[in-house]
Amino acid sequence: MKILMVRVLGCALSVCICIQTAAVMAQNSAPRSSRPFIDAFQSHWATAKGLALAVADAMPAEDYSFKPVPAQMSFGEQMVHIAQANFGYCAFIADTKSPYGEPVKNAKVEKAAAIKDLGGSFDYCSKVFDGLEESKLSQMHGEGKGRFSTMDVMLGVMIHMTHHRGQAEVYLRLKGITPPEYKW
Repeated sequence: MKILMVRVLGCALSVCICIQTAAVMAQNSAPRSSRPFIDAFQSHWATAKGLALAVADAMPAEDYSFKPVPAQMSFGEQMVHIAQANFGYCAFIADTKSPYGEPVKNAKVEKAAAIKDLGGSFDYCSKVFDGLEESKLSQMHGEGKGRFSTMDVMLGVMIHMTHHRGQAEVYLRLKGITPPEYKW
C-alpha cells in the first residue's frame, strides 16, 4: 500500500512538473515585441481615439458652440484644439512641420469637420508612432528649454488630449448628456 501511494504521488508530481515546464516553455517561446512601450502606448492611443470620437459625436451639432462660461473654449473649439495639438505634438516627434493649419479665430466649428480632423489627428500620430524604434525613445527634439525626448512628447500628447477630452465630457454633462463610457 505504501509503495502504491509513493508511486501515485511520484506520478502526480511528475505530471505537475511537466505541466509547469510546458507552461514556461510556451511563455518563453511566445513572440516578444521589440517595442513593448510603443506597442502598449499605441493600444492605449487607439482606445483614446475611440473615446475622443465618441465624446465629439455625443454633442449635438447645434451645441458645438456651447461654452460653460465666456472665458472657456466652446465644445467645438475643444475638439479642434485637441486635433491641432495632436498634430503638433506628433509633428514635433517627427521633426517636421504640422500638417494641420492654424484654425481661424472665432470661426464657427462644424461638428462633421471637427470629428474628421480629430480622427485624422489620431491617425497621423499613429503613423508617427509606427515609425518609432524603442531604442530611440530618449532621442531629443527641439532646442533650448523646448527640448524634449520622444517619450516625453508621447506622454505629453496623451496627457494633453485626455485633459481636454475630460473638459469636453463636463460640457456634455452640463448639457444633460451622459458621456460615453470609457472602455479599457
